[in-house]
Amino acid sequence: MNAALPSTMPRPTTPRPTVPRPTTPRPTTTRCTANPHDDAITAWALAARGGDPLAVEQFVRALHRDVRRYVAYLSADPQAADDLTQDTFLRALGSLHRFEGRSSARTWLLSIARRAVIDSLRHTAARPRLADTDDWQSAAERAQHRNLPGFDDGIALAELLATLPDERREAFVLTQLLGLPYAEAALVSGCPVGTVRSRVARARSSLIGLLHDAERPALACWSG
Repeated sequence: MNAALPSTMPRPTTPRPTVPRPTTPRPTTTRCTANPHDDAITAWALAARGGDPLAVEQFVRALHRDVRRYVAYLSADPQAADDLTQDTFLRALGSLHRFEGRSSARTWLLSIARRAVIDSLRHTAARPRLADTDDWQSAAERAQHRNLPGFDDGIALAELLATLPDERREAFVLTQLLGLPYAEAALVSGCPVGTVRSRVARARSSLIGLLHDAERPALACWSG
């Protein structure tokens, strides 16, 4: 005779799938970047710091145009832009071993460019001027009428920006021409974000006023 099964025998159960509990990510140190391309440039800078020659070439090529535009507008001397750009990259590559990626490489490099321009302006101010006009060709281009064929819009913009105070011109160039976020522009220029916003707003107002003033003679000619 078969023995009866005990009534207390546990019934077989199907194991329930385990669901992972959501975890709260740990806070990490983040830096502000203008766009994903800045992350790639920063990665190139870090690789260049480690001695990668290809990364050095990519780093310089990616930021050469921004640096040149920045120093040209900041110094208000397009003729000195090439020398200032070269000086900036020489300084940057010489101190690349100290770059740790705490800010974007573009912000770091533009900060170096700013110092290069300041040093250049101080050096120029210490030298005696040999003539009232440093560059006759630039003076002729500025005197050229805007309606003449071949007038370069870049020269017109440089002429308008040259009328702005240095701080407003720098803030406008960094944010509106180079596309830096206000937070990074503040890091480059060494001032609060609110100050950068105020300078950009005032620069815009001044430029709009200058453009309106420039349009009035043209409208008068057409109406006449």
